[in-house]
Amino acid sequence: MVAYSVRVSMLLSLALLLLAQVMYLPMVLSLTFGVMWLCLFLRRHQLDSSLKRSWTFVLTLIALISIYFSYRSFIGVEAGVAVLSTFLFAKALESKNKRDLLILFNFALFVSASSFLFSQSFSMAIIVLLSLLSCFTGLYRLQTNEFEQQKAVALKQDLAHVAKFLLCAVPFFVLLFLFFPRLPPLWHIPIPDDSSVTGISDSMSPGDIAKLSQSSELAFRVIGDMSQLPARNALYWRAMVLDEYDGQRWTSSPFNQREIQPNRMNELGANPQWQYQYLAADPRVQWITGLEQSIPNTSSYLLGVDGRITPRRMQLKSEPISLRLIQPQELMSIRPDQALRLSQHNTATQQVKDPQAQQLAQRIFKQSHEQPDLYIQNVLQWYKQQGFAYTLSPGVLGQNRVDDFLFSSKQGFCEHYASSFVMLMRYAGIPARVVVGYQGGQIAPDGKSWEVRQLDAHAWSEVWLKGKWHRYDPTAIIAPQRIDNGMQNYMNSDTRIMGDSSSAFSQRSFTIITQLRIWSDYASYQWQSKVVGYNAETQKNWFSRIGLNSSYAGVIALVIGILSISGMYVLWLYWQAHQKVNAWQRAILKFNSKLSPQFKRLPSETFSAWMLRLNQHVDISEQVYFHDVVDLYIKQMYAQKDLVRENALEQFKSLLKRCSAILKKL
Repeated sequence: MVAYSVRVSMLLSLALLLLAQVMYLPMVLSLTFGVMWLCLFLRRHQLDSSLKRSWTFVLTLIALISIYFSYRSFIGVEAGVAVLSTFLFAKALESKNKRDLLILFNFALFVSASSFLFSQSFSMAIIVLLSLLSCFTGLYRLQTNEFEQQKAVALKQDLAHVAKFLLCAVPFFVLLFLFFPRLPPLWHIPIPDDSSVTGISDSMSPGDIAKLSQSSELAFRVIGDMSQLPARNALYWRAMVLDEYDGQRWTSSPFNQREIQPNRMNELGANPQWQYQYLAADPRVQWITGLEQSIPNTSSYLLGVDGRITPRRMQLKSEPISLRLIQPQELMSIRPDQALRLSQHNTATQQVKDPQAQQLAQRIFKQSHEQPDLYIQNVLQWYKQQGFAYTLSPGVLGQNRVDDFLFSSKQGFCEHYASSFVMLMRYAGIPARVVVGYQGGQIAPDGKSWEVRQLDAHAWSEVWLKGKWHRYDPTAIIAPQRIDNGMQNYMNSDTRIMGDSSSAFSQRSFTIITQLRIWSDYASYQWQSKVVGYNAETQKNWFSRIGLNSSYAGVIALVIGILSISGMYVLWLYWQAHQKVNAWQRAILKFNSKLSPQFKRLPSETFSAWMLRLNQHVDISEQVYFHDVVDLYIKQMYAQKDLVRENALEQFKSLLKRCSAILKKL
C-alpha cells in the first residue's frame, strides 16, 4: 500500500502540472489528462489488473491521437511537451511499486520544468515551484518509509522537512543566479504557426477594435525616463498601416511592407529625441508597437517604410526591445520617384460602394475650392456638426458600411471614424490610409514605466500632403476626452460609451478587474525584468555597480560566496550540535579526547561501565576517584535537582582531570 503522503504528493504534482499546461494544450488532451487524474484519485488500483491495463492503453491512445491531429507532429516545442506529459500520466496509471514511483517523481520534475517552454510568467513559476515541492515531498517519503500506511499528519511533517531543505539551498540558488556567467542564447523557441495571439491583427473591419477595447489585459509596457515621455494626446503607439479596402475589411499591401535600408535607418536616428524600451506582454506578438517616428536600436529588427517594426527571426522573446524616437516627420518622408505610385495606390476605392459618401466628398471638395488643406478641415467640421456618438456598441452595418455609418447609425468606435475619414479623402482624390495601434496608456504603480492595455487599442488616419504623411484623428473631434485623458479614465467617467447594455454593476466590475490586473501585471513585470530578463548585459551592468570589472571577477565572487555560505552552515551545524550537549557531556567528551586509544569510550558503552573498565587498570588506592566520579554522575542524571550541590559540575570536572592524570601514568 502506498503511503498517504506519497499518494497525495503524486496527485498534487499531476494536478499542478495539468494546471500549468491546460491553457496551452488542446482541449481533448486536457480532458483526457483530467480523466486519468480522476482514475488515480478514485483509487484505480482496486480494479482488476487487466482492466487497468486496458484503461491505461485507451486513454494514452486518445491523448496521442489528439496531439497528432492538433500539431500534425510529435516533434516540436508544444507537441513534444504534450507527449512527455502524456507519458507521465500513463506512467502514473501503471505505477505499482517503489521503483515505479521513483521514476514517476523524477520524470515529473523534468516535465514540470519543461512547462517553462510554454510560458516564463510569474504565475507559471509559482505553479512549477509548487509542483517541484510536491515531487520532492513524494521522493522524501519514498526514501524514509517502505510504503507503510501513514496518518495525515505525516504529510505536514514531510512538507516541513522538504521546505527546510529547499530553504537551505536558496542562498546557493541566488548566488548562482547572480554570479554564474550568462551566455547568449544558443537556440530560440520558434513561434507555432497556429498560435493564437490576443491583440490587434494585420487587418481591420468596423467593430474589431471596439471588441478589443473591452479588455483590460496588458498589451505592452514602455520602460525609460518617464520625464521625457510625450504628452498623453501625442502618445500614438504605431503598429502597422492598412491601405487596401475591399468595402468590408482593411488590409496591408506589400507596398507598405518594404524595408528601409540600414544606412538610411542610421541616418534617421542620428539625433534621437528619446531612448526607451518596449516589452510585449505576450512574447508571441511579432510586431513591435512603438511611438510614431520610432526605429530599432539593434539590427535584429527590421523597419518598414510605413513605420512598422518586425523581428528578422520569428521567435519567443520576453526581453525588452530598445527603440529610439526620432525627429517628427523624418520617417514618413518619401522619395519623389515613389510619390506617383503612392498616390495611385492610396487613392483606390470601390466605385460601386457607398454612393452617398462619394457624393458628400465631391460636394465638400468643391466647396473647399479643391484645396486639400481646406477640404480636410471642412470634413472634420462636418463630423463635429452631425451629432456622431462614440460607443463600443455601434451595431451592425450593411453592405455600404461607410454610408450606413455616416448617414444612418452615426454611432461608432475609432475604426469607424478612421475608415470613413480615409474613404472621404480617397473619394476626393487625396491619398490616405488607416493606421492601427494604441493611443494613451497609464503610468505603472512604481512610476518607472508606462502601461498600455488592450482597451487603449486605436485606429487613426494619415493623409499625404505636401510630400509627407500627416496624422489626422477624427476621434479627437468626436470624443476629445478619449485622447486627452485616456480610454480607461474616459470609460470610468462616462458609462454611456459601453452601450445600452451597460449597467452600474458591470462598470464597477470592469473597474475592479482593471485595478486587479494593474497590480498583477506590475508583479509580472518585476518578475520578467528582474529574473527572466537577467541576461549577460544586465549582469555586466550589475557587476560594474558593485565593483566587478569582468566575468572572471564574478566567478571568483561566486566561489568565495559558496565557500562562505558553506562555512556558515558548518558553523551553524556545529553550534546546533554544541547546544544539544550539556556541560556534563562536554566535560566527558573532553576527558575522552585526551585518553589513549585503549582507554577511550566504546560506542555502546555507558559511562558507569566505562569507568568500571578503566578502574581495573589502576591501583587500588586510586580506584576511589573512579567510584566517586560515577556516583556524582549518577546523582546528576537521576537524582532530584535540589539534591545536587551547586559546585557539583566543578567537582565532576576535577575528578575527571584526576582520573586522566592517573591513566596517563600508565
